[in-house]
Amino acid sequence: MPPLDRRTLLLGLAAILLLAAGVTFMRGRGGATRPPVPIAAASSTADGAGGVAPAPVAQLVVYVTGAVRRPGVYQLPDGKRIIDAIEKAGGVTAKADAVTVNLAALLVDGEQVLVPEAFSPGAGAAPTGPGPAASGLVHLNSADLVALDALPGVGPATAQRILDWRDQNGGFRTVDDLEQVPGIGPSKLDALRDLVAP
Repeated sequence: MPPLDRRTLLLGLAAILLLAAGVTFMRGRGGATRPPVPIAAASSTADGAGGVAPAPVAQLVVYVTGAVRRPGVYQLPDGKRIIDAIEKAGGVTAKADAVTVNLAALLVDGEQVLVPEAFSPGAGAAPTGPGPAASGLVHLNSADLVALDALPGVGPATAQRILDWRDQNGGFRTVDDLEQVPGIGPSKLDALRDLVAP
């Protein structure tokens, strides 16, 4: 390329660059500027429109058992009471003795909420230890499985056999009839003799 043409080309290119820089500079100073984008203050409640969600509530885990409709392990928010846990488990059954439970007590994480069953008058007194309560005898012809199971040396299987024998033979006439129940021998009968009545 001839020297003159090259010089002209370089001068033209420099002029274009200076012109472009000047236009950009003038546009930045005198042109319309964009207003700053406002930043909305963070909302303390979750409103579904972009607000900040509140901090999650701490959860308690409790085991509800006994005379409730759906025994099991449940999660409840911190600050709930025993009545809330029982309602979560479907409420109490018809056999419940809810009077003995403090329904207003605050729940504690890992707590077991036990709703006991009420004892019917014909089923003997509620057991207070390994044997029947001292307030009365267990009546073999009216006691239920729970009352019989509470007798010393009588487990759930033997208690069921007592009920089966009672149904098949029309009831117990004497305490000695217990010896005819499978699983009850002379020594077990002697242990039960002062605790039961026909």
